[in-house]
Amino acid sequence: MTEKHPLITGEDGKTRCFWAGPQEDYLIYHDEEWGNPVKSDTRLFEKICLEGFQSGLSWYTILSKRENFREAFHGFDIEKVAGMGDADIEKQVLNAGIIRHRGKIKSTINNAKRAIELIEEKGSLASHFWSYEPKNRATIKSISDVPATTDVSTAISKDLKKRGWSFVGPTTAYAFMQAMGMVNDHIEGCYCHARIEKARAEFVRP
Repeated sequence: MTEKHPLITGEDGKTRCFWAGPQEDYLIYHDEEWGNPVKSDTRLFEKICLEGFQSGLSWYTILSKRENFREAFHGFDIEKVAGMGDADIEKQVLNAGIIRHRGKIKSTINNAKRAIELIEEKGSLASHFWSYEPKNRATIKSISDVPATTDVSTAISKDLKKRGWSFVGPTTAYAFMQAMGMVNDHIEGCYCHARIEKARAEFVRP
């Protein structure tokens, strides 16, 4: 992997983005999930919450604990998470299976309440988030082409913060855009790039 050719070839002979692997679950996440367009409000809520938990950590740290997060937060069912109270917060602060950051745990519950308000206003999280989709975006060809933030992620962050969401800075918002398929940041030459382009082309926006 170099700046000019930021790709790796796995033991299976497939060429992938430089960050994929070597852990099997990381490869599966890269190959089957990351960048696929998402419409489910539950999964969108999960993704933005987990990106918030990632702040200051590696994504693999979060991915390796994702099932524990799902158990802790009722599968990220928005209504159920919004109903969690102080006793639930204290329980999760002691939960070694997740990231025991009190602020981020409280933020997840707060954001569920704010998500309900947003759904009531806009109809769904999906319709609101997909309304920010950038148009005519250039193909990612090198590591330097992958931004940490964009004007769109900054706009999403500002909008959510205005609505009372927390742990949704511009960098978190951009990682969320990548994960939910709003942009295709599989690097050109990665075997997933064309498949994600096809999936995005066929995806019916909400």
